[in-house]
Order: sequence, then C-alpha cells, then structure tokens
Amino acid sequence: MNTEPELKGPRAKVFAFITERLRAGRSPTLREVQAAVGFRSTESARIHLDALVRLGKLIKEPGARGYHLPDTGEPRRTVVSVPVLGRVQAGALTTAVEDREGELLMVSHRENDELFALRVQGESMNGAGILPGDFVIVRRQAVAASGDIVVALVDEEATVKRLHVRGKRMELRAENPAFPAIVPAPGTMTLLGKVIEVRRFIESPAP
Repeated sequence: MNTEPELKGPRAKVFAFITERLRAGRSPTLREVQAAVGFRSTESARIHLDALVRLGKLIKEPGARGYHLPDTGEPRRTVVSVPVLGRVQAGALTTAVEDREGELLMVSHRENDELFALRVQGESMNGAGILPGDFVIVRRQAVAASGDIVVALVDEEATVKRLHVRGKRMELRAENPAFPAIVPAPGTMTLLGKVIEVRRFIESPAP
C-alpha cells in the first residue's frame, strides 16, 4: 500500500494498517494497532495515531474506533445490516414468500434500506455459482442491464435469473440447461433489484 513520502518507519506502518482496516469498513482499536505494528504498549500506538491526526492523514472522533480518513469525496464504506426477507426460487416460478429470517452483515457505502437478502431455492442458477440454500444480496432498483442477475416478479411470482434484453423483449434465463427461459408477457414483470453478492455458509449460522 502506498504511503505519503513524509511517513516513514513505524508511522508509515501504522498509517498503512489503519487505512487498510478503514477501507474494509471498520476502524481498529489502539490494541489492534499495537499488535499489528509490534509496539510494546498501546501508548506508542496512540502517539503515532495522534501524529497522523495532526498531519491531517486521519480524523479522530470520540470512541475506541473513532478514527477515519479525511473526506475525499468518495462514499464512506461501513458495516450495514441487510434484512433477509424470505426465499426466492431459482427454478420454475413460484409464489413469492416473504418471511423475515434475520439479517446479514456486509461492508457497503449504501444504506441498508437499499439492500435486502433472500434465501435461494432451486438449481436453475447453479451455473452462475448460486446454489440452493445460498443467500443473494440484492440492491433495490427498477431497471437493470442485459446480462445482470436479477430478482424479478412475474405475475406476483418471484424468481432469480439472468436478464436478457433484445429491443423491447425481455427474457429471464437460467444458468442451468435443464431449465427453460422465462419470457414475461408485456406488463407482467416487475424488477425488484440486482443481485450484487452471493453468500454461502458451510455451517448453518447461529440464530
């Protein structure tokens, strides 16, 4: 990771570590900085962090994790809680099931009301690496580009498929040759959002 020319030695290591952690969405504590850089005490970590604040490299707010980077015009990424709103079929169309199952955490610059998650049922998207039991995290949007994986309602039945657009004709295509494409009649499809992440648990998460 690049650091500014005037930062050398332990101070450069501190800045590189805290920048990496901030860009991942979470400010480290003094003890985490101490362990990462190899200081003998948290006071050494504090001295270098205070110096970075004076240099304008960091901003300090109240709290153990109160450090953040100066505003550069880029959206700030934070950990957001994404509601799991139920299940969606990756197969034949099925009636939408909305039964809130809990929440997933992810790092995003978006507000959590822009995102929702669904548990996948069916095997029609296994060619895209979306398997039964996976969670798809979806960004709410009413339009999408051809080739995007989307969650759509067709006559109030929900599915996750890859969108293909040809002129005014839209198709919802599976990523499994055993499943035919769905061709909604005009005016019968509502796009709920675009799939932006797939989450899989090897062991079932705790309630």
